[in-house]
Amino acid sequence: MRVHRRLTTVVIGLLTSGLALAPPAAAQPRAQTALAPQTGFVDQVAVSGLSQPMNLEFAKDGRLFVAEKRGVIKVYDSVTDTSPTVFADLTANVHHQWDRGLLGMALAPDFPADPWVYVLYTYDAPPGKKAPFWHDVCAQPTDGTCLATSRVSRLKAAGNRMTGAEEVLVSGWCQQFPSHSVGDLKFGRDGMLYATAGDGANFSKVDYGQLGTPANPCGDPAREGGALRAQDPRTSADPAAYNGALLRLDPRTGKGAPDNPNAGAADEAARRVVAYGLRNPFRFNVRPGTDEVWISDVGWNGYEEVDRLKSPKDALVNFGWPCYEGPDRMRSYDNADLPLCESLYTAGGAVTPYFSYGHTQAVAAGDGCGTAAGSAVGPSLFYPREDGAWPDQYAGSLLFTDYVRNCVWAMLADDDGVPDPEHVSVLARDTITLTDLALGPDGDVYYTSRAGSVHRLRHAGGNGAPTAYFTATPASGPVPLTVEFDAAASTDPDVRDLAELTYQWDFTSDGSWDDTGRSVEHTYPQPGRFAAKLRVTDALGAFGEYSTTIRAGGSAPVPVIEWPTTSRLWRVGEKTTFQGHADDPEQGRLPAAKLAWQLRLQHCADGGGCHTHVVSDFTGVAKGSFTGPEHEFPSYLELALTATDADGLSGTVLHRLDPKTVKLTFKTEPSGLELTVGSYTAETPFTRELIQGASTTVTAGSPQDDDGDTYVWKSWSDKGRATHVVKAPPNGRTFTAVFAEEEGR
Repeated sequence: MRVHRRLTTVVIGLLTSGLALAPPAAAQPRAQTALAPQTGFVDQVAVSGLSQPMNLEFAKDGRLFVAEKRGVIKVYDSVTDTSPTVFADLTANVHHQWDRGLLGMALAPDFPADPWVYVLYTYDAPPGKKAPFWHDVCAQPTDGTCLATSRVSRLKAAGNRMTGAEEVLVSGWCQQFPSHSVGDLKFGRDGMLYATAGDGANFSKVDYGQLGTPANPCGDPAREGGALRAQDPRTSADPAAYNGALLRLDPRTGKGAPDNPNAGAADEAARRVVAYGLRNPFRFNVRPGTDEVWISDVGWNGYEEVDRLKSPKDALVNFGWPCYEGPDRMRSYDNADLPLCESLYTAGGAVTPYFSYGHTQAVAAGDGCGTAAGSAVGPSLFYPREDGAWPDQYAGSLLFTDYVRNCVWAMLADDDGVPDPEHVSVLARDTITLTDLALGPDGDVYYTSRAGSVHRLRHAGGNGAPTAYFTATPASGPVPLTVEFDAAASTDPDVRDLAELTYQWDFTSDGSWDDTGRSVEHTYPQPGRFAAKLRVTDALGAFGEYSTTIRAGGSAPVPVIEWPTTSRLWRVGEKTTFQGHADDPEQGRLPAAKLAWQLRLQHCADGGGCHTHVVSDFTGVAKGSFTGPEHEFPSYLELALTATDADGLSGTVLHRLDPKTVKLTFKTEPSGLELTVGSYTAETPFTRELIQGASTTVTAGSPQDDDGDTYVWKSWSDKGRATHVVKAPPNGRTFTAVFAEEEGR
């Protein structure tokens, strides 16, 4: 008989697509030894003006391909190209809502000689339906009814444009909830195409297929759905699923590679899977010169992890989710006594992560990256062992990131060329919402920021780069508009360089330099919106850049959100109507076509830090409605209205909308036994705050040991099963689990 031991330390879990707080202190892996933070890394904006870029790939000829989450792929002739070409527009097929969208892209290894661009995206339709079905807007995406699938496809290139029709190679990945969708695409040295995707399960509850109406809409056997779809290769009662798995595919056909571990399986889907037991493997990389796949898997309750698959050909590898997270059992699923997890524990467990860090730990001691808003391990990249532009110490290192902490670290390689988890140092901080990493043709590292740009990380040989800054007076006004630019506030960390700084100005956004000097004047004869950029360079060639927008030809419009007001509180499932308008000083009341709304959810940690999930976009309307989303607390909504006038000038107004909440109390008889609510496990009594109308799972683990006495669960006060779903009512409520002492012990 397995006995659930009482916790000696409370585990606090804050659930998201990849955010949580602390595991038990005793279970945390020891802090990694960090090198002193290196100086000389410069973060520069290379490309701007994108819409939520998620992936970037450099072709051998220097072209840059960027995939936007909404389903548009843009191609730049080089990183200095300011006028990209739309290579492909897949927006009709891509479901662009919450964390779903076009997330993975890869170029054929011999591109452009082999002219194929591969994509991985969430398909805008439930299983068996045709896109566009949802049109990117599910009224209530978090209630379990917004089903979607996903695709791996290839697109043929002719120059900078797609030619012919999209060729679908693989489809599937039933997803009930709007996070943990598709992940990444990469080619291995073997020429095979690798793909990852998340479990598609609920991100705030224990989900084994019992959620939604009807429950288990993906058709899994009882107690094998939800997050347990990530353990599907261990079951035989249904066809294999791709959720939470790594696939290895023939890029021409989409079939499983002929030397995959399950190549002889009768189930065609099973033949594609080479590893499983992953929660949200948003990004991965293949270590150069090897067949090793290194996977960044976003955690839930306590840990982020980097998993290492040494060989995709030898045997199926199970990384353990949801039965395990990081090095430990996932307590909320353990307490639910699920057969798939219990049998895995009996069999000896799963492969432990190569590297993991707790949600309240520094990734590297003293890295300064913070933990207040939680964690979500993100993109990674192996820096080349030879011919790199960075110092030799980074040769062969694994660069990895955290989407929430906004940092980049290097796990330096040992003498055998393998990244060493004992030698981790921070490279860059404040890398806003980083979504992908790629090695540029110049030997520097480039990354996409979901905020709308591509950045370049370069090393200035240990010389600290200047910090560029300028004032623009006035920044807007009628044409002709003459602006005085003053860069006197620019600085350099080396005071000896201050007298030798040089200044270059770009007023036309074409990549050329229009003027020099610390203080300059420029006249804009035509109306419009213009990017003014300054580059400040020191005597050793290190430089920093700063840019701002100049609005010539008038003033920006002023948007107004008429309702909801900021005092409007919402609850889960409740419809909220919004309406607004915008007035322009020169053009008057703007038509609805000039308005764009965005609904965002700010997911916050108990420490106060928050990160953003974009829920929905509404364009070209003056009014509409949304439904209060299902989500854990603390969190709140933001409704943003942006108005853009005929001259391209824009203004934005933002309303914060807080939820109605309620506190639920959880007790046991006798008191002091352990209960799990969502991912939070603690000894009773305790209280949890939920958004009104939100639901969560409650679990009474049984049997439990208490100071030598063994107790068996008997009943809940609301007549539910040992593990069941409860909904937060408008008023507080107490839930009590009754246990009985087991006889004869």
